[in-house]
Amino acid sequence: MAIKFGTDGWRGIIADDFTVANVCACAQGLATYLKDNGLANKSQVIGYDTRFASEHFASVTAEVLAANGIKVFLSSGAVPTPVTSFGVASTGSGGAVVITASHNPPEYNGFKVKTGSGASAPPEMTTDLERRIVEALSLGNIKRVPIDRAMKESTVEMVDLMPPYLEQVSRLVDVNKLRQRNLNVAVDSMYGAGAGYLRKLLSGGRVRLTEIHAERNPIFPGMRQPEPISHNLTELAKLVPGKRFAVGLATDGDADRVGVMDENGQFLTQLQVFALLCYYLLEIRGERGALVKTTTTTSMIFRLADLYGVKAFETPVGFKYVAPVMMSNNALVGGEESGGYGFRGHIPERDGILAALYFLDFMARTGKTPSQLLELLYSKVGPHYYDRIDLTFEAEKRQRIVANLKQANPARVLGKDVVRVDRSDGLRLFLSDNSWLFMRLSGTEPVLRIYAESPSEAETADLLKEGRRIAEA
Repeated sequence: MAIKFGTDGWRGIIADDFTVANVCACAQGLATYLKDNGLANKSQVIGYDTRFASEHFASVTAEVLAANGIKVFLSSGAVPTPVTSFGVASTGSGGAVVITASHNPPEYNGFKVKTGSGASAPPEMTTDLERRIVEALSLGNIKRVPIDRAMKESTVEMVDLMPPYLEQVSRLVDVNKLRQRNLNVAVDSMYGAGAGYLRKLLSGGRVRLTEIHAERNPIFPGMRQPEPISHNLTELAKLVPGKRFAVGLATDGDADRVGVMDENGQFLTQLQVFALLCYYLLEIRGERGALVKTTTTTSMIFRLADLYGVKAFETPVGFKYVAPVMMSNNALVGGEESGGYGFRGHIPERDGILAALYFLDFMARTGKTPSQLLELLYSKVGPHYYDRIDLTFEAEKRQRIVANLKQANPARVLGKDVVRVDRSDGLRLFLSDNSWLFMRLSGTEPVLRIYAESPSEAETADLLKEGRRIAEA
């Protein structure tokens, strides 16, 4: 089988293609890459999430890197991906591996590679890695040393990555001041690696925090996958208004994404949250810098950029495309439709925990509820309603969907002129009233994602239906 890196790492089904043998091949491919590029003299950090056997896959990854003479800092427990990414800086390492499938269903696990900045490996690196992994599998030249021996020889060292990370985010948000706010907060950790982090950061003051799904459970009961979107957060949606919480916050399986539920139990879309965070940084904190968005993220970002006199950049889907633009432009914030947002002064990577803290700080500084914050945003940029549907398909239908998207060339959609067509990643249609419709295939699953944004909820729903019709024609 071919091991391919998608929008963020390689993911596979546990015991089917995500096996010890294939993970060892990934680690050997990475080790060879580091040695051939003169990077093996610096250590690598290895972190992992709460999925089935993640700690074992992390351990065998450490065994392979150690056998190749590469120093490893192995996390002593399950940690969020942004904690591992920050661990690159806190340990002075040259990169990292994270064993996680992030938001994917429970049968998946994954292998993410981070660079010396803590960012996701760029496409040119992952293409090179794919070739080296194939070579490792075909040649059988995988080196491996038992973890106990590697630890005895100090080639592998266990580290607690949490403390330096907590210090870092506490520098970015005045946590001591935030703790003294009278906030009643509900947190859904979705059985993932982010469990306990917001509690540790906010305990000891006036904030009252209730956490659900904080224990490890690799089958993620009650949800299709640990992705912080509305249909996976039904318990949080009932809890927030029922117990009169000011806000509900959710982090995905590896806590690099955040979801927000308003005080009425209504889910704020990821596009609304991203625009709100941009507004918070620009207006409330008075910061200035470029805004970076992926193609599936809200056009409100362009409007905010115009209002505050800053630049806005758009990239393909995947934070591996966002991070380089953020770094080269010293951007204030970067975000994508999935609910992943990265911030200047931190790591060029998504961080659901820091995003949650920023959102709470926004509420605390303004004294407004989430729904009131959204009203404030819309008073500046106008109403924008977004939604997305995911269509699972059989493998043999993929080529037909690809062909349909390539051939489709509508002049009008729902009575509105199509003013621009973008085929760089699927099919994206821009309409004359600034609405848009986007259809693209997932990089990690057999799923067609259809996205739409318009000035009304009804029109957005109609756009999604039209997208499905085009794709399935």
